[in-house]
Amino acid sequence: MGKAENGEIREVTANIWEDRKHHLWFPLSFTKYTVGNGRLYVNSGFLSSREDECLLYRITDITLYRSLPQRIFGTGTIELHTKDRSTPVIRLENIAKSAEVKRVLSDLIEREREEKHVVGRDMYGAISHIDPVEFDGDGDMDDHNFN
Repeated sequence: MGKAENGEIREVTANIWEDRKHHLWFPLSFTKYTVGNGRLYVNSGFLSSREDECLLYRITDITLYRSLPQRIFGTGTIELHTKDRSTPVIRLENIAKSAEVKRVLSDLIEREREEKHVVGRDMYGAISHIDPVEFDGDGDMDDHNFN
């Protein structure tokens, strides 16, 4: 929902989480990450800017990376794999409390999938992507018709 003020439409949402990309332990960056309203937003840039948006239920996998310097400075990088064509991989780089953020994101993603009834849809059609296998030793790759 938007709220109109002086000809502008402003988004009225409660952000669940937001942070900036950190350098060492300082959040001095023009890259901002926000989760709210069932979406993940990545805003980046200073002179020219870009905003990417991904619906939470479209995220299929979460990975947390923490190098030694990141562990020393209390940050980490979360890599999200999505079903979104424009941004199949989203990296939340050098964020504070990364393990906690990963757990919160995982819970939010599950909740969004349950609310939208899309649990398990990511696997539909997966059998079509399985490579042929040699079963009978004749040198020919066999298909998956087990009749």
